[in-house]
Amino acid sequence: MFLMFSNSRDSSHSFSLVGFLFIVALSCNVYFMTQEEALTILKTGANVFLTGEPGSGKTHAINRYVEYLREHNIEPAITASTGIAATHIGGFTIHSWSGIGIRKNLSTYDLDMIASNERVARRVGRASILIIDEVSMLSSETFSMAEAVCREIRRNAKPFGGLQVVLVGDFFQLPPIVAATRDEGSVARLGFGEGGASTATAPFAFRSRAWKALNPLVCYLSEQYRQDDTAFLNLLQAVRSSKVDEGIHTILALRRIGEKQASRDLPRLFSHNADVDRLNEERLKTVNGIARQFKMTSRGSEALVQALKRGCLSPEVLSLKTKARVMFTKNKPDGSFINGTLGEVEGFADDGAPIVRTHGGRRIYTEPMEWTITDGARVLAKISQIPLRLAWAITVHKSQGMTLDAAVMDLSDAFEYGQGYVALSRVRSLSGLHLLGFNGRALEVHPEVLAKDAEFMELSDCLRKELRAMDSAKIEKLHRDFISACGGTFVSERHAPAEKKNSSTYILTKELISRQLSLEQMALERGLTAGTIVSHLEKLVLEKRIEPNRDLGHLKPEQKRFEKISKAFVVTLKKEGKMLLAPIRGMLGKDFSFEELRLARMFLQK
Repeated sequence: MFLMFSNSRDSSHSFSLVGFLFIVALSCNVYFMTQEEALTILKTGANVFLTGEPGSGKTHAINRYVEYLREHNIEPAITASTGIAATHIGGFTIHSWSGIGIRKNLSTYDLDMIASNERVARRVGRASILIIDEVSMLSSETFSMAEAVCREIRRNAKPFGGLQVVLVGDFFQLPPIVAATRDEGSVARLGFGEGGASTATAPFAFRSRAWKALNPLVCYLSEQYRQDDTAFLNLLQAVRSSKVDEGIHTILALRRIGEKQASRDLPRLFSHNADVDRLNEERLKTVNGIARQFKMTSRGSEALVQALKRGCLSPEVLSLKTKARVMFTKNKPDGSFINGTLGEVEGFADDGAPIVRTHGGRRIYTEPMEWTITDGARVLAKISQIPLRLAWAITVHKSQGMTLDAAVMDLSDAFEYGQGYVALSRVRSLSGLHLLGFNGRALEVHPEVLAKDAEFMELSDCLRKELRAMDSAKIEKLHRDFISACGGTFVSERHAPAEKKNSSTYILTKELISRQLSLEQMALERGLTAGTIVSHLEKLVLEKRIEPNRDLGHLKPEQKRFEKISKAFVVTLKKEGKMLLAPIRGMLGKDFSFEELRLARMFLQK
């Protein structure tokens, strides 16, 4: 059945394969899928739902796929269900990308208006791959509206107009937020809507006709990269599988602490924004000294700038004092901190920049970073701010996607399915869990999600078995066919002399090198992403217009990190015969960004 894979412009393979899997699923022993297997399937162009427990590497797998596409000169449309998630990945919300905005339903008139919007029509029409992150927080109606827009603009009757659609998320996490009354029929009239059947009690995207028409293949990841505590993993699995018994309650009771025992050094997770704001303001006032304020700057479309601001975890005006507890809100390309790294303001540099001592002992001069919305290599909007926020407290909602060494949680007021599970799964181990309280609802999972998850696991396992039985040459052909169908290029083509029309952009980047600018500064000056700047540098090195040791020494990773990267490349070169990035990232971990690895590779290649 797997042999029916083809590019996403012919979605019949998904229907046939998944139909087969539904029949045989119950006879399968369930074994989860690896990142490598999921990546192999993604490269075929199939529509995919990539899922798995928190910390299973969903984001890492997608980042690898995006890197693969960009290496073949294909720019995917990267979106997410919420502003916070979209800001993390440097993309649009699906609402903004598709042009549906804040609409709760979609009439044929609305559809015509959206399709006539030149900017929306251009980006939807020229896309080949659409990625939607945190799909668990996307309602069935919104999912159906986005699908209808794609079909209308692309003039293609297939789901999402024939795009390869990659859905990423875990339905055990926070559910969609929807209005109490909705008009499902308005979407149904557009093709793959809800058909008038009420979904008020469970508005998950997988319930929509659009999802069923798309029929994505399921890749259920199993590897665990966040938690390394077996007892804690078992506890999380018990919550996830709705098997919370007396033993689980006993374990959680042992992690209960009183208010006086709660460490002031650890962040607190609350269910409500009001509790977070109150505690952060109270704690900052108790710190001696005068607060310094850092104001966010912005550039680009006002609507997109506002979307970035809503999604950014750093506030528009950040007030800090020496001794303030802070959390980094962005991943640093050099790996010195990630979204969720905790620390304390140690002081301020002569230029006013805060100096943070992390809990791991690292001293970081913290300068402004950018959050951007891009369309290919073009930056449509950007904001710049010190990548910090006060971290005495944060909401569970905003913590989704973070990894914390430890946290104090109060789940007494947990009010929705998934809230407790998200909070618990933020920390790495049981020893990092400090509970002020929890209620029964905090440990509940949605019964419909529980049943659907079993189905997802079975489908993924059967797909994995089909993949392993498939001839590698046929898989490789599917990969190449999909690259060709998307208008991508292969390595031999990319090494050909550049066309004159593209040469000027590389010259502009080359001119910035002599000014000893950092990667982030070059990206800011050019209005491009850091990844695009690195691509320019790689091309300039390849064409021998610059020499790494002579021209790029200021961009070379710090010596100890460079030595680690170098050793990893040696191992990979011996094993794979090539200096591939993905295996290196797998060995070194998330502290090493792809941009840093690519920079190091330029110094190592002969």
